[in-house]
Amino acid sequence: MCTVCGCGGHEAKVERRQDAGHGHDHHDHHHDHHHHDHGHHDHAHHDHDHSHTHPDSPQRAHAPGLTPARMVQIEQDILAKNNSFAAENRAFLAERGILALNLLSSPGSGKTSLLVRSIELIGKRFPVAVIEGDQATANDADRIRATGTPALQINTGKGCHLDAHMVGHALAELNPAAGGVLFIENVGNLVCPAAFDLGEAHKVVVLSVTEGEDKPLKYPDMFHAADLLLLNKVDLLPHVDFDVEKALAAARRVNPKIKMLPVSARSGEGLDHWLDWLIATRQRELAGHPALDRVA
Repeated sequence: MCTVCGCGGHEAKVERRQDAGHGHDHHDHHHDHHHHDHGHHDHAHHDHDHSHTHPDSPQRAHAPGLTPARMVQIEQDILAKNNSFAAENRAFLAERGILALNLLSSPGSGKTSLLVRSIELIGKRFPVAVIEGDQATANDADRIRATGTPALQINTGKGCHLDAHMVGHALAELNPAAGGVLFIENVGNLVCPAAFDLGEAHKVVVLSVTEGEDKPLKYPDMFHAADLLLLNKVDLLPHVDFDVEKALAAARRVNPKIKMLPVSARSGEGLDHWLDWLIATRQRELAGHPALDRVA
């Protein structure tokens, strides 16, 4: 159980792709590459029976029956195991020249709407695939699939974040195209996902103007971990009490290198700059992959 939020990942389920032929190399390679303790038949419903704790959590001292020292050891073991899976995911993605982005936000930021608009803008420039994380339902994955984009849903049950083990199974099912972009839409939560590396190249945090401009100060770990801040719903700025400069200043207090792009999924404002960032970042990811030049 997370000492921060009380989640447990044992109910996590990775959706099976109905259109997957399971004869492709990625499926077999990734299961061989991941040294999981279960057979191939378990990947659609695998267990995460470990306890979750998080760094620098003042709540950790309140876990019944566990001393602070024991909790620190548990959290270090969990994160080390997660990081091992993340390294395998990262190597797998790098081998294929796939840019993976971990999209993070609190609930209601407009993250899925922004992702749908982004996919529409990308069009056929390069391949796109999506891994959706949510506690329940496949609603977001259905919205992505309606655009014609391959998407796979991970339902975390009581879990409040994705981890690298879950994403490794989803990669095996989804089989994202070489030279493309993989969006991983994490569970809506600004606390726990910050601590878990999924193998992504960058964390991108979405903050909407309907939230407080002090969110980066309230949730510093998340904004410190992110490389890019997308300030969404800027079309509502005339109607809300939100100071963009204060939000940027707050973000840069915890992460001086963070870049912020004001965007609106509804009006389209700023989405050209977001697309430029995606294209440039993907081109850097493809550097050193001459065999993938044809999809650049």
